[in-house]
Amino acid sequence: MKRRDFLRNSAAVTAAGFAAPYFVPSHVLAAPGRRGANDRLKVAFIGCGGRARHLMTGENLKDHADIVAVADCELERMDGAAKLVPGSENWARYQDYRKLLEKEKIDAVFVATTTHARALICIHAMQAGCDVYAEKPVALTIAEGRTLVKAARKYNKVFQVGTQQRSIPSNVYASRLVREGAIGKIREVITLNFIAPETWQPQPAEPMPKGLDWDMWCNQTELRPYRTELHRGWARWRDYDGGGISYGVTGWGTHALDQVQCALGTSETGPVEVWPEGSGPTAKVTMKYANGTLLRCHGPKRDLADLGAIFVGELGVIEIKRGSFTSTIPELLKAQPTTLPANVPGECVWHFDNFFECIRTRNKPNADIEIAHRSTTVCYLINIARDLGRKLKWDPQTEKFIGDDEANQNMYVSRPRRKGYELPSDLA
Repeated sequence: MKRRDFLRNSAAVTAAGFAAPYFVPSHVLAAPGRRGANDRLKVAFIGCGGRARHLMTGENLKDHADIVAVADCELERMDGAAKLVPGSENWARYQDYRKLLEKEKIDAVFVATTTHARALICIHAMQAGCDVYAEKPVALTIAEGRTLVKAARKYNKVFQVGTQQRSIPSNVYASRLVREGAIGKIREVITLNFIAPETWQPQPAEPMPKGLDWDMWCNQTELRPYRTELHRGWARWRDYDGGGISYGVTGWGTHALDQVQCALGTSETGPVEVWPEGSGPTAKVTMKYANGTLLRCHGPKRDLADLGAIFVGELGVIEIKRGSFTSTIPELLKAQPTTLPANVPGECVWHFDNFFECIRTRNKPNADIEIAHRSTTVCYLINIARDLGRKLKWDPQTEKFIGDDEANQNMYVSRPRRKGYELPSDLA
């Protein structure tokens, strides 16, 4: 396709726990029809921390749905969120999210919890008849992610993940430019050398905050003595996340690597090789896709541009950021949609629009769980390559390393879960 024809076509497009549920709410037994465009949806939030509060207040949620219930294992979190949202005096509040799912008649849940608790909560929500919007990274291990995909398909649920660049118009447009050959065959993609998680060392207990169910907070992980660094800084530690701080592998790395997957057209597959360029937790990492494209996680820290990636093609270069892109080919910029600066209120409105539209149509959303699982897997391949310090061959179809038992036993592939927090056996 000639570039001028591609641009013409692109501009036109731009314009245009348990083996079975252990609770069965009464509304699940009905067979509801497709909702009309004017019906108000009822939603609940599980997890009421900072990210949940942003989604409650900063993304026009009120245009689509009413919050009717919230749950958090820390009572203070619900109180803090309620102070920010008009009408919160009508919320039903639960410290145990399972009681919320059992008692409330809701259409969808927003799961904005810690990463280590997220998968089981999402599965319980789907078992209870709810569609799901979950924050990223969507799972703590590759096996968890695959289980979530199986659950969404088994229960026929819409499952959107909070990688909102899948819906921001500029990112959608730029991804299509790359995917459909506007800069020719992609030779390499460059992203940040994202930070690895840290390993927790045992510490003596601190006083437990009032109103916190620490057992539920620990979820699948070891029931450790309470420490503020765990409770408030969980994203740093590998038992709870894969590097969830801003410049971490599963923090901004999830957005950047999802952007790579989207633009390369590999949303439902992944790299076939991965290796560290050096040793230790700060080693740069390179990956190779089946068509020979290299993904180099080598870049230095810059700013919010690190939420995207640089795509180097035979004909030119495109750098996709959040909400904008640049190119060495000026004509590619002429039809760039106008969006918002990165990380400001309103950047998720397109993602919300897509989620709620899919609730009504039952179509798959832009960041469907299969897509999000594949991008999260790319994050964990980085961690595993650094852990083992050697080249690994990955089979995206079987989701196993080829001829490497040690790699297949890595904690980011799968790990034991604490008794009482197991995933449903029929989804294994």
